[in-house]
Amino acid sequence: MRQKTRKVNFSGKKRRLALIVSRFNEAICEGLLRGAIKSLKEVGFGEKDFQVFRVPGAFEISLAAQAVARSKKFDGIICLGAVIRGETPHFEYVCQAVTEGVNRVMLDSRLPVAFGVLTTDNAKQASERSEDDEFNKGREVALAVLEMIDLLNKLKRNK
Repeated sequence: MRQKTRKVNFSGKKRRLALIVSRFNEAICEGLLRGAIKSLKEVGFGEKDFQVFRVPGAFEISLAAQAVARSKKFDGIICLGAVIRGETPHFEYVCQAVTEGVNRVMLDSRLPVAFGVLTTDNAKQASERSEDDEFNKGREVALAVLEMIDLLNKLKRNK
């Protein structure tokens, strides 16, 4: 069942974001990127408030996210990619590696990292999640990273 992107309340204060985008399954990933950027612009972000970094595939997203986090130039990271099940176990290895890698970057850096890597059984499912509509997962994760930035900032202030 497809879920619409939810509305999120956040401070509206502009943040500096990094978007890491896989080139593998390019049409799908570009759809996710368009959705994320559209969502960011709807809440007041300009072109200078975020930077896009391209990586060859989903497997490389974690290393790029780690480098971005270590740069200390960004308030959050949005990771976008698509891994589509094939006829070999490669799908499971890549999905597990990118999931664990992105999670590790988030926990080690204490920086919000949104996981917008589709892991689908087929191209149709991935395509549906990257269309220019309210179900676009790029839109969803862009709002999620903003919500997490605000939550962490509120927790810091409440110490």
